[in-house]
Amino acid sequence: MPSVQRSIVIARPVDEVFDYFADPRTGTEWRSSLAEVSAEGPVAVGTVFRQRVSGPGGRTVPADIRMTTYEPGRTVAFVGVAGPLRPDVAYDFEPVEGGTKVTFSISAPLSGAKKLFLGPIVQKSMETELAGLDTAKRILEARPAADV
Repeated sequence: MPSVQRSIVIARPVDEVFDYFADPRTGTEWRSSLAEVSAEGPVAVGTVFRQRVSGPGGRTVPADIRMTTYEPGRTVAFVGVAGPLRPDVAYDFEPVEGGTKVTFSISAPLSGAKKLFLGPIVQKSMETELAGLDTAKRILEARPAADV
C-alpha cells in the first residue's frame, strides 16, 4: 500500500494552522494537483468535499473526500469516497516552540491490478502532496500576525 508521511513546523499558532488545513477548500492555494473543491456542508465530521484533481492527459478526475475526524487544534482526517483512488488522509497538529508542528500522512489501499499498475504513479502523486506542505507554510507565514 503506497503511503507517505511528513512533518513540518509552521511559525503560526496551532488554531490558525489547524483551521487552514481542516478546510479542504484552502487546498487550491497549496496543492498543485487540486483543480477545484467544494463542500456539501460545514467543516465537520461527515461532510463530503467534492474535489477534482489533475489526471492523465490533462483531464481532471473526481477525488471526493469525507471528513472522518475533527478535533480542533489536534487532528483532522479524511477518507476518499469517489474517484479511482480512495486514500486515508490525516493531519496532526502539535504546538511547539516557534509555531505548530503539522504531521501529514496519506495512504492508499491498492490491491490486485491497481496495485501493480497504479502503485508507482500513486506513490509519486503522494510525494507531490507532501511537497505542497512547503507552499502552505509559505502562505501561512506570509500572513500578518493576528492582533492579540
